[in-house]
Amino acid sequence: MIYLFIGGCRSGKSGAALLQAEQIGADRKIFVATCQPQDAEMHARVERHRQERDATWETIEEPLEIAAIVRQHSGPQTVILVDCLTLWLTNLIVQDALDTTINQRIERLADALVNTRGSVLLVANDVGMGIVPDNAMSRRFRDWAGSLNQQMAQCAHEVILTVAGIPVPIKSAAPKGRV
Repeated sequence: MIYLFIGGCRSGKSGAALLQAEQIGADRKIFVATCQPQDAEMHARVERHRQERDATWETIEEPLEIAAIVRQHSGPQTVILVDCLTLWLTNLIVQDALDTTINQRIERLADALVNTRGSVLLVANDVGMGIVPDNAMSRRFRDWAGSLNQQMAQCAHEVILTVAGIPVPIKSAAPKGRV
Protein backbone atom coordinates (compact mmCIF):
# COMPACT_ATOMS: atom_id res chain seq x y z
CA MET A 1 0.00 0.00 0.00
CA ILE A 2 1.38 3.39 -1.03
CA TYR A 3 0.26 6.59 0.73
CA LEU A 4 1.07 10.18 -0.24
CA PHE A 5 0.63 12.84 2.44
CA ILE A 6 0.71 16.27 0.87
CA GLY A 7 0.12 19.76 2.18
CA GLY A 8 1.64 23.11 2.86
CA CYS A 9 4.49 23.82 5.26
CA ARG A 10 3.59 23.04 8.89
CA SER A 11 0.23 21.60 7.82
CA GLY A 12 0.61 18.47 9.95
CA LYS A 13 1.41 16.08 7.11
CA SER A 14 4.43 14.47 8.81
CA GLY A 15 2.47 13.82 11.98
CA ALA A 16 -0.46 12.39 10.03
CA ALA A 17 1.90 10.11 8.07
CA LEU A 18 3.58 8.93 11.26
CA LEU A 19 0.20 8.15 12.85
CA GLN A 20 -0.88 6.20 9.76
CA ALA A 21 2.41 4.29 9.72
CA GLU A 22 1.96 3.31 13.37
CA GLN A 23 -1.58 2.08 12.64
CA ILE A 24 -0.33 -0.29 9.93
CA GLY A 25 1.18 -2.50 12.63
CA ALA A 26 4.29 -3.62 10.76
CA ASP A 27 7.05 -5.63 12.46
CA ARG A 28 9.70 -3.31 11.03
CA LYS A 29 9.38 0.48 10.76
CA ILE A 30 11.88 2.50 8.72
CA PHE A 31 12.02 6.28 8.61
CA VAL A 32 13.89 7.62 5.56
CA ALA A 33 15.12 11.14 6.31
CA THR A 34 16.03 13.17 3.23
CA CYS A 35 16.93 16.40 5.04
CA GLN A 36 20.52 17.60 5.09
CA PRO A 37 20.44 20.21 7.87
CA GLN A 38 22.73 23.15 7.12
CA ASP A 39 22.05 25.40 10.11
CA ALA A 40 21.01 25.32 13.77
CA GLU A 41 17.32 25.87 13.03
CA MET A 42 17.17 22.88 10.66
CA HIS A 43 19.08 20.73 13.15
CA ALA A 44 16.42 21.64 15.75
CA ARG A 45 13.63 20.68 13.32
CA VAL A 46 15.28 17.32 12.66
CA GLU A 47 15.61 16.70 16.39
CA ARG A 48 11.91 17.52 16.96
CA HIS A 49 10.96 15.02 14.25
CA ARG A 50 13.23 12.38 15.84
CA GLN A 51 11.53 12.82 19.19
CA GLU A 52 8.14 12.15 17.58
CA ARG A 53 9.24 8.58 16.79
CA ASP A 54 9.77 5.93 19.44
CA ALA A 55 12.69 3.50 19.67
CA THR A 56 10.96 0.96 17.42
CA TRP A 57 11.77 3.11 14.38
CA GLU A 58 14.96 2.58 12.40
CA THR A 59 16.19 5.80 10.78
CA ILE A 60 18.03 5.86 7.47
CA GLU A 61 19.42 9.23 6.46
CA GLU A 62 19.48 9.28 2.67
CA PRO A 63 19.36 12.55 0.76
CA LEU A 64 19.42 11.14 -2.79
CA GLU A 65 18.99 7.37 -3.23
CA ILE A 66 15.53 6.85 -1.76
CA ALA A 67 14.43 4.52 -4.56
CA ALA A 68 17.27 2.16 -3.64
CA ILE A 69 16.23 2.28 0.02
CA VAL A 70 12.63 1.40 -0.86
CA ARG A 71 13.78 -1.48 -3.09
CA GLN A 72 16.26 -2.81 -0.54
CA HIS A 73 14.08 -2.62 2.55
CA SER A 74 10.49 -3.19 1.42
CA GLY A 75 8.84 -6.30 2.74
CA PRO A 76 5.42 -7.67 3.69
CA GLN A 77 5.83 -6.74 7.38
CA THR A 78 7.77 -3.50 6.81
CA VAL A 79 6.54 0.07 6.67
CA ILE A 80 8.76 2.76 5.14
CA LEU A 81 8.05 6.44 5.77
CA VAL A 82 9.91 8.88 3.48
CA ASP A 83 10.00 12.42 4.83
CA CYS A 84 10.17 14.32 2.63
CA LEU A 85 10.10 14.22 -1.16
CA THR A 86 10.34 18.00 -1.43
CA LEU A 87 13.68 18.07 0.41
CA TRP A 88 14.83 15.15 -1.77
CA LEU A 89 14.02 17.25 -4.84
CA THR A 90 15.86 20.20 -3.30
CA ASN A 91 18.91 17.98 -2.77
CA LEU A 92 18.85 16.98 -6.43
CA ILE A 93 18.54 20.57 -7.65
CA VAL A 94 21.27 21.83 -5.29
CA GLN A 95 23.47 19.02 -6.61
CA ASP A 96 23.03 20.66 -10.04
CA ALA A 97 21.12 17.71 -11.43
CA LEU A 98 19.99 18.10 -15.00
CA ASP A 99 16.30 17.85 -15.78
CA THR A 100 16.91 14.45 -17.38
CA THR A 101 18.60 13.25 -14.18
CA ILE A 102 15.73 14.47 -12.00
CA ASN A 103 13.23 12.76 -14.29
CA GLN A 104 15.24 9.51 -14.12
CA ARG A 105 15.30 9.66 -10.29
CA ILE A 106 11.54 10.18 -10.18
CA GLU A 107 11.06 7.26 -12.59
CA ARG A 108 13.27 5.04 -10.41
CA LEU A 109 11.25 5.96 -7.33
CA ALA A 110 7.97 5.29 -9.15
CA ASP A 111 9.27 1.88 -10.27
CA ALA A 112 10.37 1.05 -6.72
CA LEU A 113 6.92 2.01 -5.40
CA VAL A 114 5.06 -0.03 -8.01
CA ASN A 115 7.15 -3.07 -7.06
CA THR A 116 7.20 -2.61 -3.28
CA ARG A 117 6.25 -5.58 -1.11
CA GLY A 118 5.17 -3.53 1.89
CA SER A 119 3.67 -0.19 2.84
CA VAL A 120 5.38 3.05 1.88
CA LEU A 121 4.27 6.45 3.10
CA LEU A 122 5.53 9.54 1.30
CA VAL A 123 5.44 13.10 2.64
CA ALA A 124 5.60 16.08 0.26
CA ASN A 125 4.92 19.79 0.26
CA ASP A 126 2.46 21.33 -2.15
CA VAL A 127 4.29 24.48 -3.24
CA GLY A 128 2.24 25.37 -6.31
CA MET A 129 -0.65 27.22 -4.66
CA GLY A 130 1.27 30.46 -4.13
CA ILE A 131 2.59 33.17 -6.38
CA VAL A 132 4.77 32.53 -9.42
CA PRO A 133 8.36 32.87 -8.20
CA ASP A 134 10.41 35.76 -9.56
CA ASN A 135 13.48 33.73 -10.53
CA ALA A 136 14.23 30.81 -12.80
CA MET A 137 15.63 28.46 -10.13
CA SER A 138 12.56 28.85 -7.91
CA ARG A 139 10.22 28.35 -10.87
CA ARG A 140 12.18 25.23 -11.85
CA PHE A 141 11.85 23.89 -8.30
CA ARG A 142 8.12 24.67 -8.17
CA ASP A 143 7.51 23.03 -11.54
CA TRP A 144 9.48 19.89 -10.63
CA ALA A 145 7.71 19.66 -7.26
CA GLY A 146 4.35 19.74 -9.02
CA SER A 147 5.44 17.09 -11.49
CA LEU A 148 6.91 14.89 -8.74
CA ASN A 149 3.72 15.14 -6.66
CA GLN A 150 1.54 14.24 -9.65
CA GLN A 151 3.64 11.18 -10.45
CA MET A 152 3.69 10.00 -6.84
CA ALA A 153 -0.09 10.51 -6.59
CA GLN A 154 -0.50 8.24 -9.62
CA CYS A 155 1.50 5.51 -7.83
CA ALA A 156 -0.34 5.94 -4.54
CA HIS A 157 -3.34 3.97 -3.37
CA GLU A 158 -4.25 6.81 -1.03
CA VAL A 159 -3.50 10.53 -1.21
CA ILE A 160 -4.16 12.61 1.88
CA LEU A 161 -4.15 16.41 1.82
CA THR A 162 -3.32 17.80 5.24
CA VAL A 163 -4.73 21.24 6.02
CA ALA A 164 -4.38 22.92 9.44
CA GLY A 165 -3.57 19.56 11.02
CA ILE A 166 -6.60 17.85 9.49
CA PRO A 167 -5.92 14.96 7.10
CA VAL A 168 -8.41 15.05 4.22
CA PRO A 169 -8.45 11.98 1.95
CA ILE A 170 -8.45 13.05 -1.71
CA LYS A 171 -7.79 9.66 -3.33
CA SER A 172 -8.62 6.21 -2.11
CA ALA A 173 -8.34 3.65 -4.86
CA ALA A 174 -6.00 1.25 -6.55
CA PRO A 175 -3.19 3.07 -8.34
CA LYS A 176 -3.80 3.47 -12.06
CA GLY A 177 -0.14 3.22 -13.00
CA ARG A 178 2.16 6.02 -13.91
CA VAL A 179 1.54 8.90 -16.27
